[in-house]
Amino acid sequence: MQTGRYLQQRIRSFKYAIQGIIAFLRSEPHARIHAVATVLVIAAGFYYRLSASQWLPILIVIGMVWVTEMLNTVVEKIMDHLSPDYHPRVKWIKDVAAGAVLVAALIAAITGAVIFIPILY
Repeated sequence: MQTGRYLQQRIRSFKYAIQGIIAFLRSEPHARIHAVATVLVIAAGFYYRLSASQWLPILIVIGMVWVTEMLNTVVEKIMDHLSPDYHPRVKWIKDVAAGAVLVAALIAAITGAVIFIPILY
């Protein structure tokens, strides 16, 4: 494969991924809530001068919440497309995907509390 063509394809792939993130932020209210929370946590981390060992779990759980929320949105959109009418199995699938986001958010909140509460007190 030609190097130039390969590089163009990789750049195009990144462009599509960025377009997906932008579409997610524009269309999903929860995405905007996560964006605000992310900015606040990162700002607090800089303000309180977190160490590298404190930043690492913060960044991991931020990523975990974003990834689960994005995948939950994809699952919901796919299921709505495939089954526009109510179906109990579709409800179960969507509920479990939403539950994954809740688990990620709870773990992120606990991680933030473990790191920031000792700093604040």
